[in-house]
Amino acid sequence: MCKYRGALPRRPEVRHDQPRVTGGGRRQTQLTRARILEAARQQLGHDPDSSLSDIAEAAGVVRRTVYDHFAGRSALVEGLVTDAAEALRRALAAVTSHDPDAVTAMARFVLALWPVGDRYRMLLRLAPQDLGAERVNEVLDPARDMAASIIERGQRQGVFRTSVPPGPLSRALEGHLLALLECVNAGTWRDDGTRTATAALIAVGADVDLAVAQVRRLGRPEPVGA
Repeated sequence: MCKYRGALPRRPEVRHDQPRVTGGGRRQTQLTRARILEAARQQLGHDPDSSLSDIAEAAGVVRRTVYDHFAGRSALVEGLVTDAAEALRRALAAVTSHDPDAVTAMARFVLALWPVGDRYRMLLRLAPQDLGAERVNEVLDPARDMAASIIERGQRQGVFRTSVPPGPLSRALEGHLLALLECVNAGTWRDDGTRTATAALIAVGADVDLAVAQVRRLGRPEPVGA
């Protein structure tokens, strides 16, 4: 009788103390989280005082599932802010190729940012109280820096007003845009971004006819999300 001299293959060790997470499971978790965030975006847009139970019902899940993904209301709002910050980052990346002409650069800037602001405009009512000014500033500072840089270039070119320094003028422009988003919340302003971009250019001192022509040439911005 022949003896087998080779080593027997070792059976893989089976661990029962760790949960098994499959790719499909991770995908489903991501989809559920995204569905909750989208429901929160829409629900809080209709009613800023919506409860987690309201959001769970809108998302088609039980309240416990919301807590599986978010520890509470502040965490849920932070999730929306994180999504908005990423959308803002992508929008800014699309306009970082500095146009020599400041009027074109500012028009592109506003046209790129308006769809992001429009989609996440409910955060104007939520973020300051739920997250605080420091987090809001963290999200908005890159856009503020770019706006100030474009305004400074426009002032050097003689196409923007020079009576106000670039920093304060960029914050005034920010207030102008946020006020228009609040008007969208209130139902008194509707725009695809083109009228807003034209108004922004005029606000920083661009010639009216030039502002209208430049925005018309660039066309409508692409919407963000569904």
